[in-house]
Amino acid sequence: MCGLEALQSVQYVTIKGKRFVILDAEDWEALVEWLETLEDLEIARQALAALREADGDRTKAGWLPWEEIRGELE
Repeated sequence: MCGLEALQSVQYVTIKGKRFVILDAEDWEALVEWLETLEDLEIARQALAALREADGDRTKAGWLPWEEIRGELE
């Protein structure tokens, strides 16, 4: 299920005049994953825009050399 489907599957309940949303835990997890993907896409778009602005020069775009950061990701 994608995030939009998860949002459309909510149920509403009113308690003491306040309206709440009830969402299945699996749908919640799908929604969180969808939002994380959107966030990752925006980061990638910004990085690509910076790279284009630097005429393809990764150093000028502020990118770190892979050899320097590889160990941080393992």
